[in-house]
Amino acid sequence: MPDTEASIGYGITFEMADVATPTDFTYLAEIYNLTPPSDTTDNVDVTHMQSPNKTREFIDGLTDPGEASFEMNYVPGSASDLALIAAKGKRKWNRITFPNGVQVLFTGTRQGYEKSAPTDDKKTATVTWKVSGEPIQTPAAAPRAIASPSIAGTAQVGVPLTLDPGIWAGATDFAIQWQVSDDAGAGASWVDITDATGMAYVPVTGDVGELIRVKVTGSNASFSTEATSDPTAAVIAA
Repeated sequence: MPDTEASIGYGITFEMADVATPTDFTYLAEIYNLTPPSDTTDNVDVTHMQSPNKTREFIDGLTDPGEASFEMNYVPGSASDLALIAAKGKRKWNRITFPNGVQVLFTGTRQGYEKSAPTDDKKTATVTWKVSGEPIQTPAAAPRAIASPSIAGTAQVGVPLTLDPGIWAGATDFAIQWQVSDDAGAGASWVDITDATGMAYVPVTGDVGELIRVKVTGSNASFSTEATSDPTAAVIAA
């Protein structure tokens, strides 16, 4: 028996865009428990006086594309909160990207934005979309860096620099490579730092005067995409 290809939902992203600007997507942060559109098709009774063997006959009727929904951590005043408030009464393009690079795109209207702020638990919200028309499912595509990698910390010998890998859509695996400039801090030429493939890097004396950056490669079964952080300032001595 072959190994299962099942996977958990971790890594899914949800974005929305105005119908008038269908390539300008807004990422909705901190969602979970996503339910993609699920259609149901009516069965129309077409039984007549001569239906064979006195048995009812049916044909397919109209298909209802249903609803899509997700829950999210509710952060009042956040970019996601403001975007969902502004979506009221507007038709939106919505894009779900699965970690393997498959996308589901659909138009719909925000049907519900139910917020909850309990006394002794986290604030949450449930968002429901009424889907309009048939959703589109695409083949797997290359990963996308919705937010680029970034580095935090002071570029100084002996002081750790830490990586925020960014936000990725359509990636199941990541490779990290820290790099240092080799042109007296001009930042036009870069080389990989040996064994620097983790979430942090501590500059050494040989890095003084040079810039540091990190390259993150997101990949799925078929594609890979590279994204680099902005460089640090020139490394200074301890």
